[in-house]
Amino acid sequence: MADMKTLINDFAQHIDEGVEISKSMKYKQPNREIRNVVICGMGGSGIGGKLVSLWIQGDIKVPVTLVQEYELPHFVDAHTLIIASSYSGNTEETLIALKAGHAKGAYITGICSGGELHSFCLSNGFDVVVVPGGFPPRAAMAYSIVQLLNIFIQYGMIPAARMDELIASARLIEDNKTAIMQRGEELASFLYGKVGVFYATPEYEGVVIRARQQFNENSKFLCWQHIIPEMNHNELVGWGGGDDRFAVVFFNSEDISPRNRMRYDISKEIISGKTKHVTELQAIGKSQIERSIYLIHSVDWASYYLCELNKADIMDIKVIDYLKGSLAKFN
Repeated sequence: MADMKTLINDFAQHIDEGVEISKSMKYKQPNREIRNVVICGMGGSGIGGKLVSLWIQGDIKVPVTLVQEYELPHFVDAHTLIIASSYSGNTEETLIALKAGHAKGAYITGICSGGELHSFCLSNGFDVVVVPGGFPPRAAMAYSIVQLLNIFIQYGMIPAARMDELIASARLIEDNKTAIMQRGEELASFLYGKVGVFYATPEYEGVVIRARQQFNENSKFLCWQHIIPEMNHNELVGWGGGDDRFAVVFFNSEDISPRNRMRYDISKEIISGKTKHVTELQAIGKSQIERSIYLIHSVDWASYYLCELNKADIMDIKVIDYLKGSLAKFN
């Protein structure tokens, strides 16, 4: 297995490889009307669904729901498309939800590197795309977001131009690699020894969730995220107890809507009165997808450098292994 630094460095290459894999897939067209989509996935596999659902919400004409647990919504039926995304192919929550969807007659597609999900799809005649295995799931996100976009494109739900934007994002981060790594190192130093708090507007909620996940797993760092305007109705009041223990990162982008821009600026002003540790992470790019990938890659590098500062093992997930082992005793 490659080390995490190499895996982060190769993010653009993973997008390109994912695109080549997507070109080899020819999905069978659903034999019934699809009235809603459910994406099932957890952790590093599930975050791809969150990102893609936000990227396509201005295009797709049916609702997209994310399921990150064992239970499916009651509305799932024969007119539901279930996309099961599990990098290992063995994620128990995803598999249980998938099988429940199959029992309800849903149309199913899978994304995995193998495992039980692959076997289930093949044995039941469902399309499944296989991505390269052997990575920590959080380092394989590029492959899943490409395949998710391709599924929506091939089913005629979104325009093919969304894939062009993702391809352009790979070039963007390659062209700006030195600056991204430098900003990541600065951000790690900013967060070191504090409690991280990440704020964005709704278009970039998936990005700040991914940020929390990467700092949790890579850096062994507790932090939280929220979005504007929702945090203006609750969490902003909580900053009455804020102080310099907290380091706040506002994720900034040129496409923030006018009302949210005002909320963003006022929220930043209020919070700056409670902690001196406030900074912005500025997105660049021509599209929401490009800007999202730029921010994600910046955070990936920051999580790597913060791990070094924390003298932690970036690959260590023993606590998750312990949890899975404990659960297995009750199967």
